[in-house]
Amino acid sequence: MTQREHRIFPKADRYLLSITLIWGSTFTVTKFALVDLPPLMLQGTRFVLAAVMVGIYTWRDIKATTPATLRAGIVLGILLGAGFALQTIGLVETTASKAGFLTGTMVVFTPLVQLAIERRLPSLGNAISVVIVGAGLYIFTSPAGGAFNTGDVLVLLCAVVFAFYIVYLDVFTRERFHREIVFYQFVTTAVIGFAASPFLDAHSAVFSTTAIGALLYLSFFASTIALFVQSKYQRETTPTKAAIIFTMEPVFAAIIAYFLLTESMSAIEILGAGIMFAGLLFSEIYGVVIRPARSAE
Repeated sequence: MTQREHRIFPKADRYLLSITLIWGSTFTVTKFALVDLPPLMLQGTRFVLAAVMVGIYTWRDIKATTPATLRAGIVLGILLGAGFALQTIGLVETTASKAGFLTGTMVVFTPLVQLAIERRLPSLGNAISVVIVGAGLYIFTSPAGGAFNTGDVLVLLCAVVFAFYIVYLDVFTRERFHREIVFYQFVTTAVIGFAASPFLDAHSAVFSTTAIGALLYLSFFASTIALFVQSKYQRETTPTKAAIIFTMEPVFAAIIAYFLLTESMSAIEILGAGIMFAGLLFSEIYGVVIRPARSAE
């Protein structure tokens, strides 16, 4: 790989794109798990397991927790827990591929949240990328792409919450990444799931072999590893750029759902996915090709 390619996709971007692939697979895995586990019980159990895994690894950091780190972990955990609750409940009513694309709309909301909270405008390249990706998402979620239902609305609200999560993660980790912050996020997210389960879950849990396998995958790969990597490396980019990278999640979700759940995509949905991918490539290329070329004129 050449030096320019490293600059186009720096280490932080590559790590974030890798965990986006993992997250793309979770929509299909969650659909399998929801056959036997109700949504909020699934969330609570998943993040209890993840908290135990992270707790073992970060025990010394947890013992040295400061009030500021604890507060940050709880705030992030509330946003993470609310987002996952909306997404998991929504997956009961919608498809894995469609939920993935609707979650991707956070790329449209993140610059607005960043402007409101951090008073920072996205760069021109990122702003153009948001418009491109937003156009792709609009095409996918247009009436030709399928009508909206209750599950779709819940997943769309999840995207708004995740936009807040991305920006606040930038706020809380900009100066330094404290590993124990991930532990407190997971504990808070688990508490939200277990607390809401008796009121919102429609059936009891059955811990079948499929459910246990899904829980282990979701708690280890999609929670412990992925969110640890996000918390550590997102601080090396901007919230808007991170959100653009995360829009590849629905593309991965649709591909995986096609092979494992036989969920098909229409021609217009494929067009929307292609436009989104073009937006991601533009955001990566702009800073090292287009902007330097314009500056040299």
